[in-house]
Amino acid sequence: MGQPPTIEIKHFKEIREENNFTQAEFAKVLNIKNSTADIERGRTRLSGKVVAELLSRFGVNPLWLFGESGQKYLQLSKGDVSPKVVTVNSSDNENMVMVNQKAAAGYPHNVQDVEWYQQLPAFDIPLPEFRNATYRGFQIEGDSMLPNYYPNEWVLAKAVPDLDQASNNKIYVVVLQDSVLVKKLQKLPDSSKVLLISLNEEYLPIEVNITEIQELWQVNSKLTFNLDNPSESGLFRELKHSMEELKRELKSFKKQA
Repeated sequence: MGQPPTIEIKHFKEIREENNFTQAEFAKVLNIKNSTADIERGRTRLSGKVVAELLSRFGVNPLWLFGESGQKYLQLSKGDVSPKVVTVNSSDNENMVMVNQKAAAGYPHNVQDVEWYQQLPAFDIPLPEFRNATYRGFQIEGDSMLPNYYPNEWVLAKAVPDLDQASNNKIYVVVLQDSVLVKKLQKLPDSSKVLLISLNEEYLPIEVNITEIQELWQVNSKLTFNLDNPSESGLFRELKHSMEELKRELKSFKKQA
């Protein structure tokens, strides 16, 4: 029979299961090759790098991990969500980096890589609304923010330095550890978590730990290329009217049956 798992292995597995990760998914989050199976079987030791990742990504107390403390989580700096890299032009003025859908897939993993940002298009908007702050552009992917934001449109967003400065029910670009989302943000009574809400009601809200948020950008404008299409409000009013007419017809049909 093998040796019983050590306390740190038990706690490591507990964190994985608590966050609903498979062994392979948890390995990817923690930048471990293959899966976490060898750690959980006691074949591979829990390295200092993995302990550091657990602390930075989930707020796990290293002392709790090794059975030296009853405090499971540490309250990290309440969300330094400021930009990790800022780019400037030849005149040393900040410019606006544009992150398209393809670049967004790699953004969370390159958030501190200066060279990676240099591959992205960047420009300056000479308008007063875009002065005295850091801005970034992100391309919308998917339909979770309909009717306000359509796929392939761009949102222009202002950097938020600290989660305390984030406002309830505003739209933000939220850079998580493994994804970039455009959502409405809602603070929760549990200050260690926030709720990310889609405008499209077909999508359920997402609850995330603040330790998962790398950067936060408040959306203040957008670029659209659908000016020839019906206006969003007009289109949805028309759809709503059609649905109401259909409901009335169905009720009338049932009465006649």
